[in-house]
Amino acid sequence: MKKRLCCILILILSSNLLAQKKMIFPPNVKKGDTVAIVATARKNIEDNLQPAITLLQSWGLEVKLGKTIGLEKNQLAGTDQERAEDFQAMMDNPNIKAIWCVRGGYGTVRMIDLLDFSKFKQNPKWIVGFSDVTVLHSHLNNLGIASIHGIMPVNGTATAEAKETLRKALFGEKLSYTLPCENLNRYGSAQGELVGGNLSILFSLLGSPSAVNCDAKILFIEDLDEYLYHIDRMMMNLKRNGCLERLKGIIVGGMTKMHDNEVPWGKNALEIIDDVTKIYNIPIIYNFPAGHIADNRALIFGKQVSIEVNDLESKVIFDY
Repeated sequence: MKKRLCCILILILSSNLLAQKKMIFPPNVKKGDTVAIVATARKNIEDNLQPAITLLQSWGLEVKLGKTIGLEKNQLAGTDQERAEDFQAMMDNPNIKAIWCVRGGYGTVRMIDLLDFSKFKQNPKWIVGFSDVTVLHSHLNNLGIASIHGIMPVNGTATAEAKETLRKALFGEKLSYTLPCENLNRYGSAQGELVGGNLSILFSLLGSPSAVNCDAKILFIEDLDEYLYHIDRMMMNLKRNGCLERLKGIIVGGMTKMHDNEVPWGKNALEIIDDVTKIYNIPIIYNFPAGHIADNRALIFGKQVSIEVNDLESKVIFDY
């Protein structure tokens, strides 16, 4: 009996240690470092990357374009193998200090299982992007490596604030946000590791090795160009999977260009999220400036964050 109890205690301690496993943070970039721009999803043959290159150069950084820039395979920037090989080369190149994904769309999930992260774990670097890049964010988070949710090179309408927060995230400067109160906000405070990304992508990854881990986390979600009943379906899936009940808090970004059917759903996207989450006693921030909007502020996934929500304002503070 004693031996059995010892084994149980060891298992419990082991699982707790795994749960507390330290997140790996890539080194902050510094002036003179090189940032690679690559494509993991949609083709980019008509994109003007010069403004993004100029932006990086204004921060004192060098730029290396990947082989997938300009490639075309139907909707995608080359074949799955070509995109994977380009990304792998940049991950394994010691001279590259950050990888900036050129655009989203669809396709990252088709190459994720072709990548070998063994060298990357030993010498990690910042992976940057949003939307379809959520595949990489979620996969990296499960590997214990932090990444940056932020603007991409094709975001020509990005605000000055969005660009500046990406610079701060890359260079390791402190990030914090104070926002006005929103009607649907749920008051309270919480601390936890920030995870998430595009809701549709997170929904598609459930049940895979890249599925989001919700345990005691702060979940960020955003989406674009979805039917309202799809938002309800995806939120209900997160609920039924047990994700929502394990969260410490939720941050809802842009829910942009939503669609409705001829027979209305009856709620907008934020009201749908509010309806599905109302049974949970956790703080929720709505209309956070991140996602498919011009003011797409940078977020560091994998970093501990504190959120405070009251009737005057909401605060999101990254721990340093």
